[in-house]
Amino acid sequence: MGYDLVSDMLSIAEALIKGYCFYCLIKPFMISEVTSTDVCALDGTSTAGIKGKKRAICVGAVYFLIMLVLYIAPLHVTAQTAYGMGSLIIFCFICWMDRRNYRQKAFLVVVFFSLNWLSAAMAEIMYDNLYAFAENTDYMRSCPEIMWIALYAGVCLFYLTLEFSFTAIGIWQVLKAYRNKSEDMKTKEVIMLSVPSLMGMMAYQIIRNYRMFYIIEGGRDTTAYDILTVLFYAVSVIAIVVAIVLYQDIKAKQKENRQAEYLAMQIENIRQHIEQVESFHQSIRSMKHDMTNHVLTLERLYEENKAKEAMAYGTELKTALSEMTGEITSGNAVTDVILRERQREAEKLQICFHSEFYYPKDTDINAFDISVILNNALQNAIEHAAESKTPYLSIRSYHKNNAYMIEVRNSFDGNLQWDMESGLPVTSKGQTDGHGYGLPNIRRVARKYSGDIAIDVKDGEFCLSVMLMME
Repeated sequence: MGYDLVSDMLSIAEALIKGYCFYCLIKPFMISEVTSTDVCALDGTSTAGIKGKKRAICVGAVYFLIMLVLYIAPLHVTAQTAYGMGSLIIFCFICWMDRRNYRQKAFLVVVFFSLNWLSAAMAEIMYDNLYAFAENTDYMRSCPEIMWIALYAGVCLFYLTLEFSFTAIGIWQVLKAYRNKSEDMKTKEVIMLSVPSLMGMMAYQIIRNYRMFYIIEGGRDTTAYDILTVLFYAVSVIAIVVAIVLYQDIKAKQKENRQAEYLAMQIENIRQHIEQVESFHQSIRSMKHDMTNHVLTLERLYEENKAKEAMAYGTELKTALSEMTGEITSGNAVTDVILRERQREAEKLQICFHSEFYYPKDTDINAFDISVILNNALQNAIEHAAESKTPYLSIRSYHKNNAYMIEVRNSFDGNLQWDMESGLPVTSKGQTDGHGYGLPNIRRVARKYSGDIAIDVKDGEFCLSVMLMME
């Protein structure tokens, strides 16, 4: 009864440890979508983060129950089949709890079972050798039965400690290596990254059977073989982590290249804006040259008492001047062009556009940097506002002491996902064709001037605040 009780407690404790470890692995990937009613901060913390944590706790609890049922239920199947069934059940439950990025969840399930099996295998080998050493001592041979139960309990505790430690270290390394946790995974990426885990699990089964049936039952000395086996399992865990690191490095390089291409495209857009400004100034000079003739024409019309014709001529002249100069004047020719273009784009989409933006004069803030902020912020705002029921967009700027602030507000009825590493929303369109790099580019410019950005989503409105420190 003593041995049975310790064995049952070991199985329950092992299932509890596995549930907790699985919770730790899945928690960073379970952050749910942020809706317009959620409270969001600069670091991405929100009510959605709390929901994600609760979901991860549920997943860990369900996994604990699955492991417990697999131990208690008299299933007439192999251990591999039982664990395969458990993997399928927990995968389906995770997908039901968080219905997105299913391929990534499949990969996490495979990685966890591989790490857990390899960790348990290393702990089992050390457990066997420690128990074999203790039971062959003269002291234990002369001890009563109760001491043997105590030895068994102590060695089981040692096994649990090692299994938890190895699994926790493996999960910690995986989470550290897996930086872009919110990105979708492709099928090819899942297959490529799952190969080390699957190889580790298959090797575990082969080595374990060989060790049990050909070495231990044969009465051979297993010390050297056990050392090599533990090293192999450790290298297998390292291979899983290295594969993730290489994958993340490749993704980061691709992201940098796409961001550089997008920035080059923006530079080209700014160059075109500058050309438009030069053309605008040329038109102004032409208008100034013709203004004398326009004034003389108006004078003749009034001298000839043709007031009606003079008023019509003046109206046409006023319309021409308005079309040339535009309604928005921000104090800088480049930002004027950008604001007018975005205003026309918004009006085509029936978005109410309001601007109280003013370019900061007599400061060290470069017009090119301001144009990067305006292009990215207004492009994102127009895309989001166009999808809302009552579309509107407003931009304003102000300064207090040496802090220059830009605020862009737009109607927003959709959902957002947050990247916990950057604290920025992740676009649902993915980082292709320039999508997904707007906010990082704005933050990069803001930090160039010792500032930063803040995002607030509340009451059907998305608000982006950009702070720049002026000299």
